[in-house]
Amino acid sequence: MDLPKHQEFLIGNYAPPPLEIVRGKGSNLWDSQGKEYLDFASGIAVTNLGHSHPHWVKNIQQQSAELVHCSNLFSIPEQVSLAERLVKKIGPGKILFCNSGAEANEALIKLSRLHGNQTKNKRSKVLVATNGFHGRTLGALSATESIKYRQGFEPLLPGFVFCRYNDLSDFEQSIDGQTVAILVESIQGEGGLEAASDEFLLGLETLCSKHNLLFLMDEVQAGIARTGEFLGYQKSGTRPHAIAMAKGLGGGFPIGAIWVDQQHSQLFTPGSHGTTYGGSPLACTAAHSVLDVIENENLIEQAKTKGEGFKIGLQNLAAQFPQKITEIKGRGLMLGLGLNFDPSLLVANLRENGLIAVGAARNTLRLLPPLTVKDDEILRALNILRSGLAQIKLD
Repeated sequence: MDLPKHQEFLIGNYAPPPLEIVRGKGSNLWDSQGKEYLDFASGIAVTNLGHSHPHWVKNIQQQSAELVHCSNLFSIPEQVSLAERLVKKIGPGKILFCNSGAEANEALIKLSRLHGNQTKNKRSKVLVATNGFHGRTLGALSATESIKYRQGFEPLLPGFVFCRYNDLSDFEQSIDGQTVAILVESIQGEGGLEAASDEFLLGLETLCSKHNLLFLMDEVQAGIARTGEFLGYQKSGTRPHAIAMAKGLGGGFPIGAIWVDQQHSQLFTPGSHGTTYGGSPLACTAAHSVLDVIENENLIEQAKTKGEGFKIGLQNLAAQFPQKITEIKGRGLMLGLGLNFDPSLLVANLRENGLIAVGAARNTLRLLPPLTVKDDEILRALNILRSGLAQIKLD
């Protein structure tokens, strides 16, 4: 790895990279020195099919030879059929395509403004959760509480009120005459793998119905089969008005989307929103390929059953290292270890031993393997974790 050249030509908004990744296959990555790693980060919940899945690769290659990009001024067959598939998985409504999770959440915020501007007093206030994360654009960042992300970018967009996650009464008491929407994640990824209770989500739906608020779900990280449901909120049986999706939807190719229910799908009108690249033929083909594999390989059920087995293994580690592990968090193949120390120490140790994982808030180690992960790969990861935890020395 040519770190000096990396630092010379790339803006330093990321920490200096510890290694250079050049190839991936299945659950594995290789660096430029030929070292192999188990990838239990999946590009932060992006490569849900693993790396270079043959069905995904074949379809991407074929589509790139046919048509890569076409303006949204024209109808794109791959886009129409993908929208139809998503609607069938979520419920009656319509789809707007974009390129990322931040863009999808921006679209939800704009949807709330359109809804609020139709009310008598032009409501614009959105209730969001503490420790949530919705992206790094100014709008999405304004909906994100963490000082780590916000510092240096103030003043941010006004109108966001932070309420305690999983505390329904705090949300209810924060509603006033200017409130127009509630936006939450079903599982907080960056926030430390905290999962919303079914009662909390159903309660938010009731509040939104009572006060004519939009109920908005950010499923960017928890969505696309990762939790053992197609979208994480579906476990609760609640019905949001609009949903943001991205990350795993393209299997590594950039694509984002929002689903909006029938009642509110007319809020966006010609000229009110747009995107150059969103929903391109190539991006939609990537997403179609992801949905094909999810369906054909039964990955929703696999995420549930393999996640349960992985969680049992993590609970055994917690029993073995009670001074180091505080709790096991998450659901499906979106799991986290709550630690009594800075997770970056363990991340570095694991990487040295061939396992890639990422940290999160609240001293959490995130474990996000591909949904195609094999049982023996989970066992290998658990063994590397056991060794790494044993090597960590607490003060």
